[in-house]
Amino acid sequence: MPAQKKRSTPEERKKGIAEGEPIDADPKVKSNYAKTRKSLIERLHNWEDQKSWDDFYKTYWRLIYSVALKSGLRSEEAFDVVQETVLSIAKQSLQQKYDPNAGSFKSWLMNMTRWRITDQLRRRAKDTAMANPYGADEDERTHALDRMADPKADKLDSIWEYEWKKNIADRAIELVKGRVSPKQFQIFDAYVIKGWDAKRVTRALDVSMAQVYLAKHRVGALIKKEIATLEAAPPQ
Repeated sequence: MPAQKKRSTPEERKKGIAEGEPIDADPKVKSNYAKTRKSLIERLHNWEDQKSWDDFYKTYWRLIYSVALKSGLRSEEAFDVVQETVLSIAKQSLQQKYDPNAGSFKSWLMNMTRWRITDQLRRRAKDTAMANPYGADEDERTHALDRMADPKADKLDSIWEYEWKKNIADRAIELVKGRVSPKQFQIFDAYVIKGWDAKRVTRALDVSMAQVYLAKHRVGALIKKEIATLEAAPPQ
């Protein structure tokens, strides 16, 4: 009989939520997440406010990773994009190159991510050309490289918009989940996220109707506040 997948304990889940980890995700994704984060922090070792950049990584890694995957990258390549994007942003921020008056942080982050995706696709194309140097002439290899180095430019805006909203909402929920009681979040999750009707929630969770509406109001307000904070967050 194959071994059953070990589920995380409530304590492990709470710790993972606080750290932005991919709880119960594919083991390979979790491993790459851990390695990327460790390598990033090591490379930021001599920079000021290292914790803030770690928080930045926890907040935006899923967004950058998901967009990179949808642009045609493999998981390892997508994590390279995560690390290089955050490092590039950190360097630009230190050099004070980001100008809030020139555009939104969301657009700036999208462009930084787009460039790193392009770098990965170009690197892959060059590796492919080197592996088969006689399979095509120089012009054909150049055209192939150019095609691969365009990460669905016409679709990236819509992909980014969708993933941005999803990432901000998911991160806000994760952060709030660690701040309220487990019971209150369970009620909110059943009533608002899962969409159960109020009577079903009261029966299934053995709570009153007043508790259901109170949890919806309190947890929902905290999530909205967190979303507003994350939406307005500038680079560190």
